[in-house]
Amino acid sequence: MQPVDMLRALRERGHRPAALLGAWGGFRAVIAPSPRLAPGVAPDGAPWLGIVGYPDTTDEPRLVPEILGGDPGPLLLLDGDGRWTCTDPAFPLPHTAPAPRPWAATWTPPDRAGHRAAVLACQDAIRAGDVYQVNVCTRFDGALTGDPLDLFADIAATTRPGKAAYLEGDWGAVASFSPETFLTERDGVLVERPIKGTLPLTRPPEDLRASVKDVAENVMIVDLVRNDLSRVAATGTVRTPELLRVEPAPGVWHLVSTVTARQRPGTTRADLLDATFPPASVTGTPKLSARARITAWELHTRGTYCGAIGIDHPRTGLDLSVAIRTVEARGGALRLGVGGGITIDSEPDAEWRECLDKAASIVGHRGSPPHG
Repeated sequence: MQPVDMLRALRERGHRPAALLGAWGGFRAVIAPSPRLAPGVAPDGAPWLGIVGYPDTTDEPRLVPEILGGDPGPLLLLDGDGRWTCTDPAFPLPHTAPAPRPWAATWTPPDRAGHRAAVLACQDAIRAGDVYQVNVCTRFDGALTGDPLDLFADIAATTRPGKAAYLEGDWGAVASFSPETFLTERDGVLVERPIKGTLPLTRPPEDLRASVKDVAENVMIVDLVRNDLSRVAATGTVRTPELLRVEPAPGVWHLVSTVTARQRPGTTRADLLDATFPPASVTGTPKLSARARITAWELHTRGTYCGAIGIDHPRTGLDLSVAIRTVEARGGALRLGVGGGITIDSEPDAEWRECLDKAASIVGHRGSPPHG
């Protein structure tokens, strides 16, 4: 059974499942049929499943709580050979996939003038020497008819992102279609895979590797990730085994690099997040200066977007995504943040097009009709 069919089958049984689909902890899918998620519960050791939202806010209320988490309970695990197993042998696995339910979404485009103003303000700050690169974001707002689980299932099945995630509760729902690994830890090895640099899939991938602006974006963030990890790494263990690899994601090409380190003995999960969160690729460099300016330039609260989603469990290790391409849903309202890294070489109109390219695989899928 495909992961999205498993999700729907669990819903038919009365569960409110959470799902991690793609590459998570060595599995193709990790599904928690009945996780116990509560606001304010951050990762402090396994087992944990949840969300840590972007911490800097405006006066705008959040749509869902900033931090959500808790014990995932039994896990359904899909291995590389397509076999489902459960950490609780007594849990009955579904074998019949129910029909999808219809849903529909309408979206309002973000404020182009506001985004342009923020890009220009960022370049002024770069010229002044206050920052070198900042991730500047904007937001689509929308309305949903139907169940957010069906929105997630249809889009995830169509786009197959590397780090898709779905969580829901009385607080609302989060449907993430992220291509980016934020942080993993297993057997003391730390890995971050920052994404910086984007072109639409209609362009040749070699154009991205040849882009001076995109390469500069990525290298600056790799330096920031190396600095973050050095705060919790054993001395001399920070490495960059992959630099500027071109990889496909839904609708776009990305430049992806990999930074690794050996965790310093005695490091806690709180230590890891203190050193590395929020993710480097969605803040900027220097990180504290970039974060302060993001709050001033962006006229909306990021919410879950640009935070982290994932799991900490003996079967998976710690595995967190960067919560980009991420939809928040509550009471029929939808929010989808989009953005990109700004350097002195950025062109405001090109940055706007990049935002639209990143959102296209989500906002372009407006729903599914009734079946049968």
